[in-house]
Amino acid sequence: MSMEINGRYNYVKTNYAEQQKTKYLDQMEKAKETQKEENNKKVSDQSSKPEVEYISSEKSGEKPNGLYRVGEDENGNRKIFYEDPNKSNHADGKQQPKVNADKPEQSEEKCVANSDKVEREIRKLKEKKQQLEQQIRTASGDEKKVKELEKKLAQVENELSQKDNDTYRRQNTTFSKAN
Repeated sequence: MSMEINGRYNYVKTNYAEQQKTKYLDQMEKAKETQKEENNKKVSDQSSKPEVEYISSEKSGEKPNGLYRVGEDENGNRKIFYEDPNKSNHADGKQQPKVNADKPEQSEEKCVANSDKVEREIRKLKEKKQQLEQQIRTASGDEKKVKELEKKLAQVENELSQKDNDTYRRQNTTFSKAN
């Protein structure tokens, strides 16, 4: 590198490594300054956020709105129950479980499941399928009739696949009270 000072050329010796070092140090100083600014912003943001603190009802002097408890509903599923302290029957302790202590076997309701209707329906579909297969074998000469029978057979097989399973049986089972 050359420089002209007062009309003369002055050759300045410069080391490339030293130039890069000074650039790197300058960049590091700038990075430190920006880091300090960001930290200051974070600290100021954190100080402005409200802290969450548990205050018991005894310390606050307020009455609780109600009590929550986990229990089971009529189907045995877990459910959250709210007990209102303002209700008179709960406040007086009049709320009692609905269990008959004298005859505990009568508190349960016994039912009988009947899936005969579903089984009959499935049996009829299977018989219809067999009849259609037999008709297709006997009408092998008439193409139009065979296609029509195959279409009916496909519908019956589709209906049978939908109904011949445990889910369909459970959904269409009838229940009645046992004596």
